[in-house]
Amino acid sequence: MFTARKSTCSFKPLGVVFVALALAGCAGGNANGDPGPTELSAGETCQSVHADLLSLDKKGVPRFVERQNAGKKLSAEQKAQADLYNRLLNQYLGARCHV
Repeated sequence: MFTARKSTCSFKPLGVVFVALALAGCAGGNANGDPGPTELSAGETCQSVHADLLSLDKKGVPRFVERQNAGKKLSAEQKAQADLYNRLLNQYLGARCHV
C-alpha cells in the first residue's frame, strides 16, 4: 500500500530557477525589453534612407510589397524592389529615424 507524502521540497528548486530567470530578464536595465536604436550602415543617414523610400514610393513599390505579402507572384525585378523597400524600411524604423 502506498502512502501519499506531502512534499514541498521538490518545488523549491523550480521556484529558485524561476526567480533567477525573472531577475536575469530584468538585468538588462530596460524595463520594456527595447534594445534601443540600431546603427545605419556606413555612409547612410536617416535622410538618405528616407529619400530612397520616397523614390521607391513614387515607383509604386509598396504595391509590390503588398502583393508579396499576400503570396502573389512577382517578377524578379518586382521582388527585388519589394525586398529593397522592406530592407530600407526596417533600417529607417530600426534607427528610429521616424521619431
